[in-house]
Amino acid sequence: MRVLRLSGHGLPQSWITSEQAVLHYAANEVQWEMGARIALFRGGMNAQTGRQSVIGVSAIIGTQGVPRVNPFEQKCALTNDKLFLRDRYTCAYCGARVMDGLLTREHIKPQGQGGQDVWTNVVTACRGCNHRKGNRTPEQARMPLLYVPYKPNLWEDFILRNRRILADQMTFLAAHLPEGSRLLNQ
Repeated sequence: MRVLRLSGHGLPQSWITSEQAVLHYAANEVQWEMGARIALFRGGMNAQTGRQSVIGVSAIIGTQGVPRVNPFEQKCALTNDKLFLRDRYTCAYCGARVMDGLLTREHIKPQGQGGQDVWTNVVTACRGCNHRKGNRTPEQARMPLLYVPYKPNLWEDFILRNRRILADQMTFLAAHLPEGSRLLNQ
């Protein structure tokens, strides 16, 4: 299970394991926490008190220190997994919801015509539509797009990075999504 690590100001920094989160707790770097406890770690016995050390890890933690991730410099890496999730596993041409293994990354302006492999030039397509469109633009192929591609922002990228997001974490991230984000109603 992953913990959403934020800066003390609430900006997403990384997805970390609960074991990595314990290190932040043990170093007194956790400024605040949100959500349910997702793990409980038991340590050794204190020689003076006879008590066992226990650290509970929450689903979301805010850590102190200088943020490692500047949200204004954050680049959302383009991967097929993220693309298909952004587009809700739906073909941009025929509208069919397709299983992951039958989807393709389709370039709106083909690379053969100078199109780039960037978020705003790619959509999800079923194999049939991708083959039918070929090395043409949607206009040339007479295949209009059913939705417009976009580059995910920082908050959307954190949702796209993790397939197993807990309800608490999703509620926190979704509260920062832009209106109209396709990720709001997954």
